[in-house]
Parts: sequence; structure tokens; C-alpha cells
Amino acid sequence: MITACVALGSNLQEPAQQLLEAVAALQGLEDSRLTRCSRVYRSTAVGPGEQPDYLNAAVMLETRLTPLALLDALQRIEARQGRERELRWGPRTLDLDLLLYGDQTLNLPRLQIPHPRIAERDFVLYPLADLLPADCELPGLGPLTALLAARPGADLQVVDLQLPEEHCR
Repeated sequence: MITACVALGSNLQEPAQQLLEAVAALQGLEDSRLTRCSRVYRSTAVGPGEQPDYLNAAVMLETRLTPLALLDALQRIEARQGRERELRWGPRTLDLDLLLYGDQTLNLPRLQIPHPRIAERDFVLYPLADLLPADCELPGLGPLTALLAARPGADLQVVDLQLPEEHCR
């Protein structure tokens, strides 16, 4: 099995409930096992117009799915939860991004691994850091500690929302 990390985000239709439902869906994902969940963070929306704040988290999975099969499964979960892909970086019920897939790097038209904006987004980097050892090296990006040092996380706030207890830090 391969270890994969997935980012979760929502800022529409009860974001806390959206994250809980997404984690439940990920727990039932074929040929996969959810092993860890990060804390939940509140972040200011990045994108066009005024948008509500996001709730963000990350999860770690052990999976036998290929990267593209996992991406397809994530997009099916998004669709079931009402995700519409009309506006880039617009508000959304659920956003699931495949961040890491083992130590692999991929550059495909549909999928880049590691996710190309991990190092630029506190709302992705900090939940991911909850899952990984501090001395972890992210493929093609360098040490996690260096990435965190470059991103102070000033716009993030830890939220008092527990994802399923058996997987949370």
C-alpha cells in the first residue's frame, strides 16, 4: 500500500458538516484505509470576490489505488457533496486535493504530485504538517521544517472541531 495525503476544504453549506461527511466517505474508500486526520483550521478565502472563510484539514490514507484512480475517487466524493466546478478558486462545498502519493512525483495533465501549491498555502501546509514527521522531506520541495519556517501561518486559526476521534491527533 502507498501512503497518500489529501487536503480538505469547504466554505459553503455548513463547512464543518461537509468535512465530517468527506472524512466518512474517505473512510469507506475502496482499497484504502484512513490512518490519520489533522486538526481543523479556519482560513481566509483565496480567490475572486467576497467569500466566506474556509475550514481546512488534511488526512492520510494507505491505498492500493493508483494516483489517477484516487483522484477520480476524490472527485466523485466532491460531486456527491455538491461540488460545482464553475469558477476557479471560487467558493465550494468541498475541495479534495491529492497532495502527496508516497515519495512519487507526477506531472500529468490532470494531476501534479506533490500538489504544486503546497508551499504557497498555509491552509494546506499546516494541516499537512500535522500528519507528517517534522524531519520529513517533501519530494521536490525540500524539508517540511523549512517550508513551515517560510510560512508563518498568521491567517490560520485552529477550530474546535474534531474529525473522527480514532484518527485525530
